[in-house]
Amino acid sequence: MKIKHKLSAGFIFCAGLWAYSAPVVQAAEVPRTAFVHLFEWHWSDIATECEAFLGPKGFAAVQISPPQKSIDNAAWWSRYQPVSYAFDSRSGNRAQFKEMVKRCKAAGVSIYLDAVINHMAAWNRSFPDVPYTSDDFHTCRDNIDYSNRWQVQNCDLVGLNDLKTESDYVRQKIADYMNDAISMGVAGFRIDAAKHIPAADIAAIKGKLHSLGNGDSPYIFQEVIGAGGEPVQPSEYTGNGGVTEFNFARTLGSKFKNSRINELKSLNQWRGWLASSDAVVFVTNHDDERSNASHELTYKDQGNLYMLGNVFMLAYPYGYPKIMSGYKFDSSDDAPPSSGVHSGNACGFDGGDWVCTHKWRGVANMVAFRNYTASQWKVTNWWDNGSNQIAFGRGGLGFVVINRADSGTLSRTFSTGMPEGDYCNVIAGDYDVASQTCSGETIHVDGQGKAQFSVAFQDAAAIHVGARVDGVVTPPVTVPEPAEAVSATAMCYYDKSAAFSAPYLYYWNPVPATALSAVTWPGVAMKKNGDFYCYDPAAEVTSVNVIFSDKGASQTDDLSTASGSCYLNGSWESLSDCGFTVNGGESGGETTGETKVCYDNTPGFAAPYLYFWNVDAVSSVSSVAWPGVAMSLENDHYCYDFGTQLHSLNVIFSDQGSQQTADLSATSPNLCYAGGSWQALSDCLQ
Repeated sequence: MKIKHKLSAGFIFCAGLWAYSAPVVQAAEVPRTAFVHLFEWHWSDIATECEAFLGPKGFAAVQISPPQKSIDNAAWWSRYQPVSYAFDSRSGNRAQFKEMVKRCKAAGVSIYLDAVINHMAAWNRSFPDVPYTSDDFHTCRDNIDYSNRWQVQNCDLVGLNDLKTESDYVRQKIADYMNDAISMGVAGFRIDAAKHIPAADIAAIKGKLHSLGNGDSPYIFQEVIGAGGEPVQPSEYTGNGGVTEFNFARTLGSKFKNSRINELKSLNQWRGWLASSDAVVFVTNHDDERSNASHELTYKDQGNLYMLGNVFMLAYPYGYPKIMSGYKFDSSDDAPPSSGVHSGNACGFDGGDWVCTHKWRGVANMVAFRNYTASQWKVTNWWDNGSNQIAFGRGGLGFVVINRADSGTLSRTFSTGMPEGDYCNVIAGDYDVASQTCSGETIHVDGQGKAQFSVAFQDAAAIHVGARVDGVVTPPVTVPEPAEAVSATAMCYYDKSAAFSAPYLYYWNPVPATALSAVTWPGVAMKKNGDFYCYDPAAEVTSVNVIFSDKGASQTDDLSTASGSCYLNGSWESLSDCGFTVNGGESGGETTGETKVCYDNTPGFAAPYLYFWNVDAVSSVSSVAWPGVAMSLENDHYCYDFGTQLHSLNVIFSDQGSQQTADLSATSPNLCYAGGSWQALSDCLQ
């Protein structure tokens, strides 16, 4: 993981679910690990927000809307049709822009400029204010075929004049614009439509950029929308900086909308996704929110799903998260409000027209959660109910519970791995460090790291070491970790107070009696599995007496347990509560993931067949001869079930060998080919 910024000022723990208050909390050096997109905000409003909320709250940066002069049109997309590189937009003029950057920087918040450098407006290829002439643009005006790399990177994008970024003159003009921004204190850039610019051209432009005042290079992240089977892929751009990981938003939205959030457990290990250190992630962005995309969550989704999606994003250790804060709209072309949050209008929770997601308590307080847990970049103590209720820790520094269910309260005692103490549930209340109090619910963690949570449906709870009611920040409890999966019949052991050099398991009185063979003292040697030791009798027992010992010495008391148990620091837990992935489907263990490939059969094949090769899956898959295997009709799509979790593969769909598609490549979870592109399998089989 890349820590983007360090905290130099104070930190606050506040914000109502729909409103906030802002007591300042002084804290030790804590990294800033999340940023916000204040879409279409005025420069003066952003400056005030940095000082009043974002800086004290621990946000790393603000992504702003494009600041250059653009076409005269009220719609939001007009900002993406530049006519010059002058700092003159409806958000403010150059002087106001410079003042905003200065004030935000003083508050500890960086500014990321949304740089529109792939194209200019849909004019006649003449922009005298730059100046650009027709020689500075590509000549292809065809509709783009996204299976053709040359067209993607040389043709006009929806009619917008495509710049000749291989030209050193064009590169220098773009670099001059970006360096002008750097001279005013801008710390980073989002490269709009980066997929339509060769990665080498972006690298060349980046090479012309000045360093920041502290000697660092500006932070760069690039908008690259990945799609299976296309020649231009996000991974090509990681050498230049961060890259948007659209798989995250699409997968997160699909799982939350379909009550399958337990399947998000290992998303940071899914094949075909960007490495966490390269990925910029989000629940939705300004484009997808307005396109009414079926995959992503937005503020328009019913219930509390959008808030819960943001809670998960900020709790889960993957990528550099961006929170979307925009405005209410009915039509995708709707213009932003004419006045801002601090200049005549207001956030929705105060009766205004702006959707201030970053100020919802359930989102805002999770920024502190992420900052305080950044040093433990891993998931620990995972639990789920097999579908829509999950809980997990962050190496003893934080713990979150999410109940996505549409009814019923999730009441359970969890092993959090956290130090003993009383913590503010930062989803339900605001933490005030001055008084060391919480305005809402507090949660007690006992000496064994256990805590009782009661979470209503479509709600969440979260605690972290920066929000202890007694004000103490202590080192995290050591959280033992397994190294590999076990079967559902395994019995495992870890005790920090009894470091056996040769752990043995002695057992007797198994039920049923025939399940286990008799053993003599000290029993059977246990196999090391990470920090644990395990023994798998490969038989299911409903009860059995056991003793753990150091090959006969330093034995425990007589204990009783059953299959699928874990003895952790003196008490019995489930294997999943100890962090194990359980082969065979223990509730709370890892799910099998996507095993099918599906096809919408747009050509109307009479007998859809699937031919495949280069299959990367959990279990080996036998090769097939052309035309492959017959597909079965399922929910208006034709599918083939491989019977094992798929990572990636190449495929061809055909009408039993005729009228075949092109060679296609697919990566889980986007294993449904519909409408000419790969989509999440869950979206096709709803």
